[in-house]
Amino acid sequence: MARIAVIGGSGYAGRHIVAEAVNRGHSVLSVARRIPSERQSGAVYIEGSLTDVPALLAQLQGVDVVVSAVAPRGDMAGLVRSNIAHLVSVLPEGVRIGVIGGAGGSLVTEGGQRLVDLPTFSADYRPEALEAIGILEDLQALSPDSVDWFYIHPAGGFGVWNPGERTGQYRKGGEVVVTDAEGESFISGADLAVAIVDEIENPQHTRGRFTVGY
Repeated sequence: MARIAVIGGSGYAGRHIVAEAVNRGHSVLSVARRIPSERQSGAVYIEGSLTDVPALLAQLQGVDVVVSAVAPRGDMAGLVRSNIAHLVSVLPEGVRIGVIGGAGGSLVTEGGQRLVDLPTFSADYRPEALEAIGILEDLQALSPDSVDWFYIHPAGGFGVWNPGERTGQYRKGGEVVVTDAEGESFISGADLAVAIVDEIENPQHTRGRFTVGY
């Protein structure tokens, strides 16, 4: 079993990852700026922030995989990209990092436009999407023999406002956003966590990205 740290473990995506990983028998450390009142039995909760990488690194000693579930929005807007880059640069050898990005960096079709470049993409979410894309670009620019990483694009209809349920099922679409027969793009928080823990247990995207949805 892996030792997994989830940064932003009390947020929407983070808490689902913590629960899924614990339920599969992994050792899980949930890191957040505030310890939540409702906690997953079997997980360890500590206070920590992506904005203080030296202190965070000390808390991550001994982990196998770090997952960043911190979105570049609110008071974290403009801070996530630089701090993930800092964290990646100091991670101990052999530690893998996974990053939850946004749907905006997904392609509409193979080799086509990104969702964020479509005129229908909400201007309110554009800065967040572009920062998330910047994180991906930083990871892609790393040398092949540097830290191992994976980057996941949730479906377009992913969020606390549209939680859904755990089915244990999902589809992957490479770089292309996953949509259903009606053209809708959605995945529940619980099933995004399933996809992430699957990738941790059975790596299929070494130093690569992938999209998920139903």
